[in-house]
Amino acid sequence: MLWRNRVANYMHYHMIRQMNPVEPVTVAQIGAAQARLASLPMCSTLLRTSTPAGASLALKLENLQPVGSFKIRPIGSVLLARPRTALERGIWTASSGNSAVGVAWLARRLGLAATALVPLDAPAVKLERLRNLGARIDIQPVCDWWRAIETGTAPGQQGLYVDAVRDPDALAGDGTIGLEVLQQVPDVEAILVPFGGGGLASGIACAVRALNPRVRIVVCELASAQPLAAARRAGHPVQVPHEAGFVSGVGYGTVLPEMWPLVNSVIDDVTTVSLAEVAAAIRWMLQEHRVVAEGAGAVAVAAALSGRLPYRRMCAIVSGGNLDTAVLTAILDGKSY
Repeated sequence: MLWRNRVANYMHYHMIRQMNPVEPVTVAQIGAAQARLASLPMCSTLLRTSTPAGASLALKLENLQPVGSFKIRPIGSVLLARPRTALERGIWTASSGNSAVGVAWLARRLGLAATALVPLDAPAVKLERLRNLGARIDIQPVCDWWRAIETGTAPGQQGLYVDAVRDPDALAGDGTIGLEVLQQVPDVEAILVPFGGGGLASGIACAVRALNPRVRIVVCELASAQPLAAARRAGHPVQVPHEAGFVSGVGYGTVLPEMWPLVNSVIDDVTTVSLAEVAAAIRWMLQEHRVVAEGAGAVAVAAALSGRLPYRRMCAIVSGGNLDTAVLTAILDGKSY
């Protein structure tokens, strides 16, 4: 009976969440986020290169942000939009690493207490950064961690939950990347974005669709963990196997129900890459350009290098660079995946 009640409550919760889908953000909201973020290191470097097939490729190096990922944008946008009174009890988030690092970094900057709810398989390099930033770390089984992401609540957690995916201010922060790409690569045909919770791709797409709807937004997933591709085939979010290997931050088990309508309406294409292609993209970026990217940060680059996309002028979002040394060593040694 208890099990049935839990299932019933879970289904009821999701029915409620699906009735409140996340709305698109406007260029005005994104501009306001850009203004809020002006006090932080922000506009990221753009590195121009080309693929082996001769296509023009720009790498948007969000891995060079102070927190090692793009997450400084959505989290900074959320926190700087809140009154100080809303932050007095501290802040927390549920994250596989990069959002947690962003929360911890900004908490230290703003003089706040921070807690990171992380899954058992969180990368060691991200846990080490959290410790160095003074965050409290709460390691949870993956199912409990994902439930915290879905609900924004967790036993024992206090203070403001920082939602780096569904919060409108977070989406607006992500959208600032879209503004920058359009300024830095005005002739871009397609922007390639890794897909985790959907906030990054949706925020960028909101900016780009408003200002230059001819530019295609291509979501990049792992062939072994592709919740968005599966949802598009089914017409609704479905549960898929989570086999992301050394890649964290993408390939979750499903698309968040309240994100689905927005993601499905603003994304143009979905493409998939293998773990071997991601590893090859990490090697290529390091050997050719001295750029260190984590697995999720290399997914879009792997798609660009695959030769399977029809575009001649692409920009790939290198979303993060927090890669475990042991993983990087194995990749450079040619480990097959």
